[in-house]
Amino acid sequence: MRIAMLSVHTCPLAVLGGKETGGMNVYVRELSRELGRRGIAVDVFTRSQDAAVPYVHAPWPDVRVVHVPAGPEAPLDRRLLFQHLPEFVAGVRGFAAAQGVGYDLVHSHYWLSGWVGLQLAEGWHVPVMQMFHTLGRLKESAPSGGPGSEARERSTIEAEIMGRVDRIVAATPADRSQMVAHYGADPVRITVLPPGVDLELFRPIPQDEARRYVGLTDRSERLLLFVGRLDPVKGLNVLLEALCSLIRQLAPQGGPGLCLAVIGGDAESAEAAREEAFCLDEVKERYGLKEMVAFLGSRAQDTLPYYYSAADVCVMPSHYESFGLVALEAMACGTPVVASHVGGLPYVVEDGQTGLLVPDNDPAALAERLWRVLNEPGLRQRLGARAHEVAQGYSWRRVAEAHAALYQELLRVRA
Repeated sequence: MRIAMLSVHTCPLAVLGGKETGGMNVYVRELSRELGRRGIAVDVFTRSQDAAVPYVHAPWPDVRVVHVPAGPEAPLDRRLLFQHLPEFVAGVRGFAAAQGVGYDLVHSHYWLSGWVGLQLAEGWHVPVMQMFHTLGRLKESAPSGGPGSEARERSTIEAEIMGRVDRIVAATPADRSQMVAHYGADPVRITVLPPGVDLELFRPIPQDEARRYVGLTDRSERLLLFVGRLDPVKGLNVLLEALCSLIRQLAPQGGPGLCLAVIGGDAESAEAAREEAFCLDEVKERYGLKEMVAFLGSRAQDTLPYYYSAADVCVMPSHYESFGLVALEAMACGTPVVASHVGGLPYVVEDGQTGLLVPDNDPAALAERLWRVLNEPGLRQRLGARAHEVAQGYSWRRVAEAHAALYQELLRVRA
């Protein structure tokens, strides 16, 4: 079996944490690698963003990543990519013809790839499986969204894709319900398959060892961790307000120091986040504090377990998440998660069991939940132990096996 895996706007091999890199990159990369281990050949097609990068790269057995020129070979805002998709389709067709290969199935990720997948499948006469990862109408309805926050074609094309593909994969039952409610998708053609986590990489590391690795020398200092793109939908501004509230509570009592490490984003987005956090300057001046927020930018994937293990709590104040891979990575490291009660997060973070859930866009409630984890005796340890236990059921091996079975089912139906 040979699969054409489409990830138009973001390369699965890119460093995580940039403007267009995140959980979807991890998903496509890990799923492709596991499928290759099972003898399923996978060609991952992504848009070339740098002419100096080889167009074809084979990172793992039976897996190739193919960079297809479409528009300027430079990073572009994903909202501008729709106009370049016909060129991308032509590039994929040209590669397949030049290689003399055919594909049994197209598996597309995100709405841009879904549009490409439909064009390719018409000529190849193969089934198409789609995963959206996020939905335009849900993102625009989030507090950080609104008209113009997404490409104008997005919601219309998402609805078209849902009506034409052979199967849709949803990360959670909530994801499926949202497609049915907001787009009129047929629930019979939606299969719920949660993402996975690399359990060999993401594992508990003794906190003292992890803190030494990340450079945190004060053993009494409490560390909050945020991992993700510095996109307004991720809610970092809500976390910064909650952090200021926490510091106002801790400082007068002479409590332990508190700091926040932010992993992800570039210098421009980090500066924008600083400018929005007016309260930070106020609490630093009032209490004579040093810099309490460290914007660390992107970090290599193999260093993330040290940051998760060093942290007292991982915070996901998102306004919208279809699933939340960061929560699963933190849990696998035995770190409790405090997250917004939105999208797929309640299916990953069990409130009071593996972490705590908080109403969306509520800094005061977020501060209260963080206070509990940091100060309630034994709570952090209990939540972390249960989080690690639950995460063991989300291996990428199981995810790949479920996908392979679904591929076979679609091929049988098409035959």
